[in-house]
Amino acid sequence: MAAIKPRYMESPLELPEAFRKALGKWFSRDGKDFPWRRTRDPYAILVSEMMLQQTRVATVLGKGYYTRFLAAFPDVASLAAADDTSLLKAWEGLGYYRRARMLRDAAAAVIGYHGGVFPSEEKQLLALPGIGPYTAAALLSFSFGKPSALVDGNVSRVLSRLMDDPAPIESSAAVKKHRQWALALCDPGDPRTHHYAMMELGQTVCRPGVPLCEMCPVARFCKTREPEKLPVKKKAPAVTEITEHAIWLRDPAGRILLHCETGSRRNGLWKLPLRSADFCSVLPQLFESTYPITRYKVRLKIHAAETCLPGKGDEWIGLQRLGSLPLAAPFRRALERLLADF
Repeated sequence: MAAIKPRYMESPLELPEAFRKALGKWFSRDGKDFPWRRTRDPYAILVSEMMLQQTRVATVLGKGYYTRFLAAFPDVASLAAADDTSLLKAWEGLGYYRRARMLRDAAAAVIGYHGGVFPSEEKQLLALPGIGPYTAAALLSFSFGKPSALVDGNVSRVLSRLMDDPAPIESSAAVKKHRQWALALCDPGDPRTHHYAMMELGQTVCRPGVPLCEMCPVARFCKTREPEKLPVKKKAPAVTEITEHAIWLRDPAGRILLHCETGSRRNGLWKLPLRSADFCSVLPQLFESTYPITRYKVRLKIHAAETCLPGKGDEWIGLQRLGSLPLAAPFRRALERLLADF
């Protein structure tokens, strides 16, 4: 069903103050209250921005990831000094663990090069590990109150529809245009509130698929007649299904055989040891689940083993230590189920 699209009347670029006023009035009434919106601390804001990359707000808040991480590492100095085990444990369940390490690297750079004080200039922010144009723009506006060209996926969708822009949003041309438009529309007097309002508009009203145009506070500034067809995106890669076979093995002392990963994706995380399909084909299956990771759909099958020589990276882990180890979320869920049943 197509959106009920009010008539376009005026360009937001020609009347930016009127656009900001309409957007701000709506946000002051309907804007959501998130914990990172109550602070200007660049460290707390950076943590939230790193967590929200590729992760929904409801997940970050609903499962307590944000508050748990800040409780473990309340400031930039404590994070810069964090060891891998405590860092990954605090991040456990969020996935994309490289983000946690880049966040620690950024904290270390702030300590090492800026005396523990976050820089407030875009060039210096971009020089920090893991901080790109979007995160730098977020820090500039949310922490330091400076106008910036802040464009995330939600804002890009809003801009594509406002300007009736058919360029694929992943293209360099679209990225450049959207940053220019975002900066032109940004409220120089209150960039923080303006950017939060633009993001919220994309999250709640100008949402993916069919937007709620009849409820949009800036509908009269929106040029497109077919908002459900924008933004244009490249075709998503096909999902590949793969199967992982893992073993469940305990020794006479009740310890569990686990494996510590060394790959780039989950380096430092623990899981049940993987074995070949042939090795597991004669073993009873105890557990099965599926989980997504990037463009893969993984079917995890866990088999009961009576004996198995530990491989490289395998280690016998006692239950008293298990709770302190960072585990990949699919294996944490599997272990909880297996410990309850066996």
